[in-house]
Amino acid sequence: MLSFMRLLYICLLYLAGPFVLWRLWWRGRRQPEYRQRIGERLGCVALSPVPIAVWVHAVSVGESVAAFPLIEVLLARHGEGQVWVTTTTPTGSARIVARFGTRVRHSYAPYDWPGAVARFVARVRPQCVVVMETELWPNLFRHLARRGVPLVIANARLSPRSFRGYSHLRRSMASVLNDCRTIAAQSEADAGRFRQLGARRVQAVGNLKFDLVVRQAQLVGGQVLRAACGSRPTWVAASTHEGEETLVLEAHRQVRERFPDALLILVPRHPERFDAVAAQVARAEFVTVRRSAGEAVGTERTAAVLLGDTMGEMFTYLAAADVAFVGGSLVPVGGHNVLEPAALGLPVLFGPHMHNFEAARALLLEREAACEVRDAEALAAAVQALFADPGERQHQGEAGRAAVSDNRGTLERLLAIVDDCMKGARSA
Repeated sequence: MLSFMRLLYICLLYLAGPFVLWRLWWRGRRQPEYRQRIGERLGCVALSPVPIAVWVHAVSVGESVAAFPLIEVLLARHGEGQVWVTTTTPTGSARIVARFGTRVRHSYAPYDWPGAVARFVARVRPQCVVVMETELWPNLFRHLARRGVPLVIANARLSPRSFRGYSHLRRSMASVLNDCRTIAAQSEADAGRFRQLGARRVQAVGNLKFDLVVRQAQLVGGQVLRAACGSRPTWVAASTHEGEETLVLEAHRQVRERFPDALLILVPRHPERFDAVAAQVARAEFVTVRRSAGEAVGTERTAAVLLGDTMGEMFTYLAAADVAFVGGSLVPVGGHNVLEPAALGLPVLFGPHMHNFEAARALLLEREAACEVRDAEALAAAVQALFADPGERQHQGEAGRAAVSDNRGTLERLLAIVDDCMKGARSA
């Protein structure tokens, strides 16, 4: 029998249906991919000829990249075509297709409407489902539990802010969380917050993002890009958001007062903003080249900004830089993955809004591998100080690389959980 809260949730979902579809169409003005493959979001995917071993859901780019090592091992264990990967955003979809091609089955995830969920699961027939991070979908989770399909929330995190919001619905959240076979939390703090919401099966296994694997082609690409830039002091502002580029460009203006040949590699988070950011850089009167146009950066001070307006090249941009600032942190977004530049041995800078990566933030600060800045002036000062002191850059970079290396091993622990779930499902 449906609880009142679950029935209310379903009614609200169906009432929101026209708005949800309209929003897809509206977002398609800037990113046409949102107007494509809408049927997949309704659960209309091709029937799998055999049951799929594992369905992995990764919302967007960050979750997709974090899932890469897991997907690779699952493919090695179960074979090509036996892993189905879903995303929610076109950018996440593009990353999956670029990385795995036809080795995985891929589609958008169904919306959490009961009919869409039932249709999708019936056609895919997964033996196990892995949801990356904290995507909580009550109808999907209940449907899988009723069918006896084990569900694992991998790399699960629950920030204090999210916990406070969910705590008002503690009883309902406990019902949703206990439809999961296992919640594999990033840290003991995350695990504790899940338990306070009523989750019974929670393990702290670590952050899968420590197990990232950098493809050699991207490192070589970074070396080629760096050679094109010459010995110019170079910093990258990675995954920036609206309102953040203004602060970054002001910081770069101040950096160039002391280092006139300094180069900024500016990489906006969302591709639909590439043109708008290019126009903003032009208004700021910086000479700019666009990566997508194949324009030469030059080893002199001609170009002040390289706009990283391509997808799937983040490690190339990082490998070409001396210092990395990670965006989504000077504006209240919650930050992005600071472990990527740390893994490459770069000093890491970020703003005060890092609630989505609190554990990684604390680790890098504790290891003296990163610095937190509060505004454009502090960002400029930090970049200048690191440019002026190669020894300190090396110290911070090596500390960050060691911090990432010391915390690897989450992948093996997560795979053990998935294996146990699949064995249990077969024996049931």
